[in-house]
Amino acid sequence: MSTDRTRRSGARRRRSRAFAVRFAGVLGILAVLGAAGAAVSVAQGPRVTAVRVDPAAAIAASGSRMIITTTQSLQQITPEQVTVTPAAGFAVDTSGRSVGIRFALPLWDETEYTVTITGVTGIGGGPEATIEESFTTPGLEVFLLKRSAEGDTIFRTDLVGDAARPIFSHEHIEDFRATSSHLVVSTVDGDGFSHLIVTDLDGTNERDLPLPGDGVVSNLQGAERGDLIGYTFTDAEIDADSGRESALFTASPNQAQADQQPTAIERPGGDSRVDDWRFVPGTDSIVMLTFDGALTLASPAGGDPVALGNAFTIEGIARGSTLAVVQRADGPVAIDLATAEETPLPATDPGLGQLNAITPLSSGSTLRVLAQLTGFTVTSTSVDVVDAAGLARSVFAVDPADTLIETCVAPSGRYAAFLIAPDVISNPYDGYLLPLPARVETHVVALEDGTEIVALSGFDISWCQTPSRG
Repeated sequence: MSTDRTRRSGARRRRSRAFAVRFAGVLGILAVLGAAGAAVSVAQGPRVTAVRVDPAAAIAASGSRMIITTTQSLQQITPEQVTVTPAAGFAVDTSGRSVGIRFALPLWDETEYTVTITGVTGIGGGPEATIEESFTTPGLEVFLLKRSAEGDTIFRTDLVGDAARPIFSHEHIEDFRATSSHLVVSTVDGDGFSHLIVTDLDGTNERDLPLPGDGVVSNLQGAERGDLIGYTFTDAEIDADSGRESALFTASPNQAQADQQPTAIERPGGDSRVDDWRFVPGTDSIVMLTFDGALTLASPAGGDPVALGNAFTIEGIARGSTLAVVQRADGPVAIDLATAEETPLPATDPGLGQLNAITPLSSGSTLRVLAQLTGFTVTSTSVDVVDAAGLARSVFAVDPADTLIETCVAPSGRYAAFLIAPDVISNPYDGYLLPLPARVETHVVALEDGTEIVALSGFDISWCQTPSRG
């Protein structure tokens, strides 16, 4: 038995040595293959292993990203190495094996974008590579409000106009805003008091947002990025000695902050009653025009407000920028809110008509409403894109029997929406706190060539930064 055990023990040792030899051989082969693969990778230059981009998010808001991951850790990529076709503003960053392209503004809908990066090299050296990746954006969808005797409804629709679906209904909707992830709806109860109702973007998960008290909400607006809304509030009971009038508040519609009281925005040492206001795109800062005509830049986060002189109106702030257009006593000016520098806007040819409204565009141009008058009668109204030299190009004309109520520009700058009251003489206003004619139409026009895309029944298209004012 001892001899058998000895033979078996020897056989096991021989098998173990054979396995060790084979295992070592496999490791050697893998090491050789790995070294060869690494050598091939270096010899070929960086190659793409993954691309991450959300085309739907890219058309909805600024700041969307395309992240390209490669086989190697990369040398720093500069903006000069990157081309986006069709052209779009962007910023670029490099981290390890990945390159991030951050788009400055929302992209155009139903468009194929190609990102090309030249001269891509690994940290370890090797040949340069060119990376080219493409994606296609989907069609746009917008929210729209329609009032009726049976109740008011917020719809979601595409830009074809035949796919509208109801999202939220209430017996009395004054106004609404769509943030990045919520609808905030301003309603009025039977006693005339305002309420703010928050839902998800599909109309579900309905809840109330706390208000400063019983009273009336007006000038509801949403920040361009993030979940932040603001509004002016007037107490139900107000007299010369007590009560808040047109006080500005901000709040978050996030459910995690649903019980937090709104934040009051006040102007130290001056009148805080707000005639008009705007969120500064990409920030939580606010430009407010108070009853005494003072223009002030303030922030809900605190800090010293910045006085910007006096103004009659805030015309708007260009999407994706800090460029605000306001009306001064001596005419319209553009103010860079980052530096407080201002530039007078060029005048258009007087023959084009009287200037009624201005909407700044991210391109540096403006969209202007120009009216021809005979005495006090408007004979024609046009909307023109006006460049930095004052040259005008008409993109929309209003029938003399109709009235243009509001102009809103899509976040991407590709389209403008014009709210029209048709046949205004026989189109009576309703009895809402924010009154509008009973029949209104939203005309969507491509600013590139003035082509009308669709006419939709309803108002308050979700591109609008401020309420419709009839």
